[in-house]
Amino acid sequence: MEKILETLDSNLIKVRAGFYSNLNNPLKESEIRSLEEKFNFTIPDDLKKLYQWKNGQSDDCYDSFVNNSMFMPLEDALDSAKELTSMIGLDFDVDNWWNENWIPIFHNGGGDHICYDISGIFTGQKGQLIEFWHADNDRNVIAPNLKAFIKAINEFYETKEIKDFDEYFEIEKIKDFPKNFYVE
Repeated sequence: MEKILETLDSNLIKVRAGFYSNLNNPLKESEIRSLEEKFNFTIPDDLKKLYQWKNGQSDDCYDSFVNNSMFMPLEDALDSAKELTSMIGLDFDVDNWWNENWIPIFHNGGGDHICYDISGIFTGQKGQLIEFWHADNDRNVIAPNLKAFIKAINEFYETKEIKDFDEYFEIEKIKDFPKNFYVE
């Protein structure tokens, strides 16, 4: 995971230097432990490594990190997960409209998220990335894990010319993904 994040770091510096400057400083292990205690939650190792690389993007940066979504700081991600989980059975009365095992790590500013799934809902694959649409019932699994997703981002940057870059790109070249699921 570290090597893939180092590659992402150099790709962002090369292709999106202005955006890179809006990424937050990495979290220290002690800061992650403090958040784990605050939210009574254990962060999976690969997700920790992501946040030890960068802690999301600054609140005043609205540029897309990936898939028209911004990269959430870890505390915001855990707070959002807690809030969304509290809505299960109240606002969310459909099974897996939201799941308490999802951690939103990217958001589009309109209530939709790309989530890290710690339990593997639908597929059994822990650590997969799943899309949560607040108003739609599709719950697509877009990557088998965080490592594959970041690797696909790197491949995108390495095959796209800087002059052709559009910040609203989507990662779509992950073998056998997306896997489409619907909740009703």
